[in-house]
Amino acid sequence: MSTKFVNTLPELIQNQIISKDTALRIERYFESKEANTSNKLFVVFGVLGSLLIGSGIILLFAHNWDYLPKMIKTVLAFIPLLIGQLLVGFSIFKKKSQIWKEASGVFLFFGVGAAIALIGQIYNVPGSLEGYLLTWIALCLPLVYLLKSIVLAILHLVFATYYACIVGYFESAQISWMYLVMLVGLLPFYYNVIKNEVASNGFSLLNWLFPLSLTITFGAFLEVSSSILCLIYILFFGLLYNIGQLPYFKILKLRQNGYLAMGSLGVVVTLLLASFYRYWSGDFNYEYYKVSSFYVPILLIILTVVILVYSYIKDSLKPFNLFRYVFVLYLIVFIVNSYYATVGLVLINFLILGLGIATVKVGVDKYHFGILNYGLLVITALISFRFFDTDMSFVIRGLLFITIGVGFFSTNYFMLKKQKSNHNKSLNN
Repeated sequence: MSTKFVNTLPELIQNQIISKDTALRIERYFESKEANTSNKLFVVFGVLGSLLIGSGIILLFAHNWDYLPKMIKTVLAFIPLLIGQLLVGFSIFKKKSQIWKEASGVFLFFGVGAAIALIGQIYNVPGSLEGYLLTWIALCLPLVYLLKSIVLAILHLVFATYYACIVGYFESAQISWMYLVMLVGLLPFYYNVIKNEVASNGFSLLNWLFPLSLTITFGAFLEVSSSILCLIYILFFGLLYNIGQLPYFKILKLRQNGYLAMGSLGVVVTLLLASFYRYWSGDFNYEYYKVSSFYVPILLIILTVVILVYSYIKDSLKPFNLFRYVFVLYLIVFIVNSYYATVGLVLINFLILGLGIATVKVGVDKYHFGILNYGLLVITALISFRFFDTDMSFVIRGLLFITIGVGFFSTNYFMLKKQKSNHNKSLNN
């Protein structure tokens, strides 16, 4: 498309639609845009090339590994590490492009992992998988800052999440505090990316991977009774949503703001699960038999309040957004449910309905079909879930689904019509 447009520039100049200077600036703009696209592709292929080369070297070693002397094995174990260090050093001292730094950094990252694993296997060093992963990512964390590599930051997040899952869910089933240390170690780099590289694809990836990693590992830090599980997850997803509403993230498009999307979806799903009568009809034991039943909710509430206060200082709380305060509303519902289960259930359903209606309104105000249909889906999910709690006849259920379908179609149709009408008015003016 850009090439065709550039080719029409001489004709535009000839017909005196634009000047030669304007045409030159347009041509330079598209050239720089294509160069940036090429650089992104080179980064991707450079990283993939490093992974393939590293895998090939390991496979070559593995073919005759059992027949090699121990000294030869030791030397071979350090060769990928040495090559990776030389490539990284060459990239830094020769001031090579970021493509070189990303590719050499990835090669060295896996070279470190391979060396640790091979030395452990050669000399039968005792250890566990979680210990191996922690050593690996801790040793490679400085590389993220040395090379200013977003790819290495992503690898760090992925392997740190894997480590937390092994420690918290599988092997030892303990709280993985070192995961938090690894996460905090990456925050200064992430902050620098937020400040300086908002337009990059790496920034968007980190905005999704950070909340995704926290969501996956959050359960590993919980030792709570089922009675407050939904409460804690509402507080957690409410915190993510409010992070997504910070001034740094609020200006981003929805596809770049993983905190906002995952926080909103998490709140809705958790509320829908908590809206079933059978969840509240069990034998609830409010005895906090674990310390985390107390400090986790308090910590989440404090963090969310701090973010809200900061947003207020930065004048970022307007317009009113029901999702930002859902944790307070659910706390009220939770307390009411402790004494009057039926009243609490009704309030939960009204809360979900209110979130759906508020989302639809935001979609209509912004002429955003994605937000509009998301709000309609929330309302639809609420009505559908209530079918499992009631004894409605199939006729009534069928009529309700027809009504919902008509509502989807008519809302989208009228908004599209209104959008076209406003567009035509702006053209006429």
